Amino acid sequence: MKALSLAILMAPLIAAAQPSSQAPAPPPEGQAIRVEVNLVNLFFSVRDRKGAYISTLGKDDFTVYEDGKRQEIRFFSRETDQPLTLGLLVDVSRSQEALIETERAASARFFERVLRQKDMAFLISFGVDAELLQDHTGSPALLARALDRLRLNAGVSGMSPTGTPLPLPGGGRGTVLYDAVWLAAKEQLRGEVGRKALIVITDGVDVGSRVKLQEAIEQAHRSDAIVYVILFEDPRYTSWQYGNVSGEGAMRRMAEETGGRVFRVSRRESLDDIYDTIQTELRSQYSAAYAPSNQARDGGFRRIEVKTRNRDYRVQVRRGYYAPRD
Repeated sequence: MKALSLAILMAPLIAAAQPSSQAPAPPPEGQAIRVEVNLVNLFFSVRDRKGAYISTLGKDDFTVYEDGKRQEIRFFSRETDQPLTLGLLVDVSRSQEALIETERAASARFFERVLRQKDMAFLISFGVDAELLQDHTGSPALLARALDRLRLNAGVSGMSPTGTPLPLPGGGRGTVLYDAVWLAAKEQLRGEVGRKALIVITDGVDVGSRVKLQEAIEQAHRSDAIVYVILFEDPRYTSWQYGNVSGEGAMRRMAEETGGRVFRVSRRESLDDIYDTIQTELRSQYSAAYAPSNQARDGGFRRIEVKTRNRDYRVQVRRGYYAPRD
């Protein structure tokens, strides 16, 4: 096991290089000029008004817009055989104490069903700190062993890999939910290719994170990661601890911005049921790519909208992406 550190947040910003005042020499006659074109990759699902997945549409059934301007779809597929990298983030703060055994068993069954050849998954627990219990692996058995190491994490402070305490405000107890999402996207998903998703099991209440909600969402965008949130609460504890404060609004914002969804464990829908729904959705996605008409490498945020011909269909897709920066 290794603790995840937020030290990178404290690193000084590197100043951008100034453009050269000297014009580049023209290429020799007859030499080809290579032009780099950035492609934006999208993974999205479509459901009808009753919530049923629609998986029979073709390229011509979709229109993609970036910042309101129509874009040409270069590549399209109904197949989602691209490798899946999946991160499971489990809240092990004191408010989840009575739920950990249920989370452990259902998560092990989920990994057993969802992982296919070339797929990878990792496991992070978070309470007062975030801890990587299992790095990228395609083995459900290794993930099950890591799930066995889920333990209540509600101490006074977290520890970085160097042993430096990370004290938390408010008396030292906390749930670094936003930090965990930020770290998972930045350190575990940023360099991966193909489909990427984070599943967060939590009551939704963040206490003590160093990063803000929007910063966690931004890292998910930069890593092209979809965030699914499973709200699993012990109402007796949360009403006493947080005074009926709900994190559902923040969780819906995080999920919907990245193209994911929020689920709630209830008598009608168990954790196993929700995992089945997520598995079906991940296997019912469309894949598309386009070269944006705006090729400016300015690091700006670009809004994305995907529409279908059938107005009764709802497209679930991330709300945008950050352009690269030179």
